[in-house]
Amino acid sequence: MVKEVMEYLRCEPGKVYVDGTIGGGGHSLEILKRTSPDGQVIGIDWDRESVDLASRRLSNFKDRIHIFQDNFKNLDRILKELHIQAVDGIFLDLGLSSYQLKSGRGFSFMQDEPLDMRMGEARVTAYDLINHISVEELETILRQYGEERWAYRIAKCIVSARRVKSITTTKELADIARNAIPLKHRPRRIHPATKTFQAIRIAVNHELENVETFIGKGIDLLKQKGRICIISYHSLEDRIVKRGFRVGKEEKRLRIITPKPITPSPEELHLNPRARSAKLRVAEKL
Repeated sequence: MVKEVMEYLRCEPGKVYVDGTIGGGGHSLEILKRTSPDGQVIGIDWDRESVDLASRRLSNFKDRIHIFQDNFKNLDRILKELHIQAVDGIFLDLGLSSYQLKSGRGFSFMQDEPLDMRMGEARVTAYDLINHISVEELETILRQYGEERWAYRIAKCIVSARRVKSITTTKELADIARNAIPLKHRPRRIHPATKTFQAIRIAVNHELENVETFIGKGIDLLKQKGRICIISYHSLEDRIVKRGFRVGKEEKRLRIITPKPITPSPEELHLNPRARSAKLRVAEKL
């Protein structure tokens, strides 16, 4: 949804934009092109390898881009370090990149990988949660962050399996989650372990709390008429974005530009089927 994001951000020369999830640098590259010759981009990513990749890709713009390995929720601290009081636009893409899915850190159950799931350098891993927290805590995580109907059954099966041996790989976890769901109730459109993996990943990285914190700080740090654009990929994220924008509107700090979220075009879905659940919401600072 690069085209839509660029249109809603209204990128202009001489202005300052934040890409809170720089990843491989694709969106930042477009912003830099559209803000030539003197627009600035502040790129943030938790992942060291993503930061290195974006730095190499955007090396021709080194005077106009500042890249930080950090959590986007720390935007206020980053801007303070740069002596920037406010910015003209903020963008956040909450999806996992193809690079992350292939990183070997256990984000995908399509390969057999160690149970890590950390986006940054946090101490707690998916392995720690899966193997050490109680069945009640596991059930809460699966129900709250995965909206998993079979949360209790899956949690019980995880605890039973780890009594025999530690659960160490994505394949082991995916098999446990799939087998815990009665055959006739297993989802057909997605892998039965999808919601379990989503829930554990969210818990490991405190993803929802980070988004909530970021929206509050982002509104504070936008200039008047500045815009905040956020792409979410599941209902929990979208709910937080929608609520954050609504609160900003009620406080007379924001104008909501997209009463209904923008979704990918059929052409984009043909090129990128993984974008099928993407929702773009945009608001403007009053």
